[in-house]
Amino acid sequence: MAGTAATVFRNVRPYGAERPVDLFAVDGVLAERLPDGAEPVVVEGGGRIALPTLVDAHIHPDKTAWGEPWYSRRPAASLPEYVEGDVDLHRHQATPLAERAHRLLAHAVASGTRAVRAHVDVAPAYGLAGVTGLAEARERLAGALDVQLVAFPQHGVRRTPGAGDLLAEAAASGLIDAVGGIDPAGFDGGPDGEGPAQLDLVFGLAERHGLRLDIHLHDRGERGLDPLRDIVARTRAAGLAGRVVVSHAFCVPELAGDRLAALADELAGAGVGLTTVAPSAHQVLPFRELQARGVRVGLGSDGVRDSWSPYGNADMLHRAHLLGWTTDARTDQELGDCFALAADGGADLLGLPRVTLRPGSPADFMLVTGECLPQVVVDLPARELVVRGGRVVARDGRHLG
Repeated sequence: MAGTAATVFRNVRPYGAERPVDLFAVDGVLAERLPDGAEPVVVEGGGRIALPTLVDAHIHPDKTAWGEPWYSRRPAASLPEYVEGDVDLHRHQATPLAERAHRLLAHAVASGTRAVRAHVDVAPAYGLAGVTGLAEARERLAGALDVQLVAFPQHGVRRTPGAGDLLAEAAASGLIDAVGGIDPAGFDGGPDGEGPAQLDLVFGLAERHGLRLDIHLHDRGERGLDPLRDIVARTRAAGLAGRVVVSHAFCVPELAGDRLAALADELAGAGVGLTTVAPSAHQVLPFRELQARGVRVGLGSDGVRDSWSPYGNADMLHRAHLLGWTTDARTDQELGDCFALAADGGADLLGLPRVTLRPGSPADFMLVTGECLPQVVVDLPARELVVRGGRVVARDGRHLG
């Protein structure tokens, strides 16, 4: 059929099913069969497992030193010290930000990622270089990777004069999808401790420009819970259900029982989502309990070889593995839950359709050699083929763009 893009992926095993099938991709969507007259491209699957490509719900590609000469990180014990380290690394980077970000995100594509939410620092130390650089990388990867860009005030808007104006400029630029925030009661509470002032700014920008919100919240105890409840109330009042996310939310894993259930109901009722990066057993969100009560939860890479940490690889299958490690996942169901958080959880959080590998699903999947899904999560086999919209975009760990 003229004008129809059709591909047959022959002899593949969706989610590790015992019996291989053929997947039919027609104009970027999986179909029950090919339309009459179609002349498809045929890709041999060789009995490999087909799995949905994944969503990185929280990554900082502007800060990465991935692929750069080794950078010796200095000790840091507080958020201000880590922020100073960001500026130091920025000054040491020889490769333009747009090129570094593209390099990292192309690697993410080759590792089986279909979409990311990219946080980009906006501060007087950088101006809007991160925003324009990530927008350039996003354009180069169009068709292979969806990039939601968040203008993130890592240095604070109250403690850093000029940051708020830059955030407003970014919001008006048409280049970003979301406005960020950071610890409105702690790090950015200001000398008078008036944390709500930051939330006034970022919620105002989101409403004025039709943007989403994604707020970093590292504070624990009531200093974290009070702003979280404030965010819930503001989301309800502004009618922003489904458009507000709180990242990290380290105050939430401290709760249990009725207190956790009550907070989860508040979050779900207001349509406020959460992201975790599985940093440690005591900081990872209790995602199963939250999801059971209707809270959208996503998984992300966070920083990748930046000034904060020499670790990270922007590989979301590996991040699902780390989530299993930190939560002591042992059963097939528990390991499958970790994969689902990286696939379905991230899609829900970013407002993307889930990949089900059934007719009507986006034709976005990866082929790997393995026995079954839980074994893949544990053994991390190579992503031999990555498909986006029915088109092969990476092969044997290399982005084809």
